[in-house]
Amino acid sequence: MEHTSRALVLVLVLCVAVMITPGAAHDQPPQSESPINLEKCWSPLFNVNGCVLELFQSVFSGKFGDVGTACCKAFSTIDANCWPHMFPLNPFFPPLVKDNCAQIVPNLP
Repeated sequence: MEHTSRALVLVLVLCVAVMITPGAAHDQPPQSESPINLEKCWSPLFNVNGCVLELFQSVFSGKFGDVGTACCKAFSTIDANCWPHMFPLNPFFPPLVKDNCAQIVPNLP
């Protein structure tokens, strides 16, 4: 059941990410850049049990202190180029989480 719910969350996140980036077809990256692989962007968070839920709860509640240590470590491994594609409606979310995680787990990259 855990794999089913994990897969469902991944599908929902990917659908939302695709649907909320209007004009994406017009904003094709230059040929020298490779396209962003959203599955690869999200995979570190899905590898930590409950991490995606912690992040979405913090997005909607505004309480960034609820993100745990393991989730912070996973969050810190995500490439900065992924952030605009993962959280297109809230570009301030990744820096807020990163600042909070730096207090929870010192010396994060």
